[in-house]
Amino acid sequence: FGIGLAIAAKYLHVKKEEKLTELESSLPGYNCGACGMAGCSAYAEAIFNGTVTNLAMCAPGASETAHKLAAIMGVTVEVPLEKKVAQVHCRGGKDTAQYAFSYEGIRDCNAAYSMYQGNKVCKYGCLGFGSCIKVCPVNAISYDDKGLVHVDKDKCISCGKCIAVCPTGVIKMVPYSADYIVACNSKDKGAFTRKACKVGCIGCKMCEKKSPDGGFKIENFLASIDYSAKGERKEASDACPSKCIVLNN
Repeated sequence: FGIGLAIAAKYLHVKKEEKLTELESSLPGYNCGACGMAGCSAYAEAIFNGTVTNLAMCAPGASETAHKLAAIMGVTVEVPLEKKVAQVHCRGGKDTAQYAFSYEGIRDCNAAYSMYQGNKVCKYGCLGFGSCIKVCPVNAISYDDKGLVHVDKDKCISCGKCIAVCPTGVIKMVPYSADYIVACNSKDKGAFTRKACKVGCIGCKMCEKKSPDGGFKIENFLASIDYSAKGERKEASDACPSKCIVLNN
């Protein structure tokens, strides 16, 4: 019976098309689902069959992978030149943020969020229960020495799983080369934010004044950065009264 199976495996084996094999081998193999497919093999098969024509859907592989796929398929492709990475836009922890109540349930951000949008007074910040840490396929997310959730940008593969699982939207993509980020996600008025968190953005516009060419913009009481602006941002960081403009490291 075993000999029969071995013979059947040899003679009944369906050989994969060479181009499909090349497509699969060109993908990073993380099977993270960032492309919207079940995994790398599914994405390669969709390209091979022509059901998907976008060759730049692999975030972990970025432009290098897109160009490899294009070369195999004999086409050209345009992709963004710079990789983007996830960053947690909040530094409010037990020493700096105010808490509305003590949460003692399952250590999961979505479970905590289901109770009054979490135990923090600020409803926009990082809840800190590590749901993003659990879903990261490459262990790029961990707790730092202050107990805050931190993304290692050198390990991040841009798959977006952490963003999808975060209930407060505090994790956002920024260019890998970004020098600073606004480490706050609060859209509350400045007076409320000042009471809720010592390191929250109060929308004071000091960043716009100190670094006018730095791409800072205040909207809904929250500063953001337009990274296409190439002006300096250090003066804004130094002048920020709540010190929420921090280095991207």
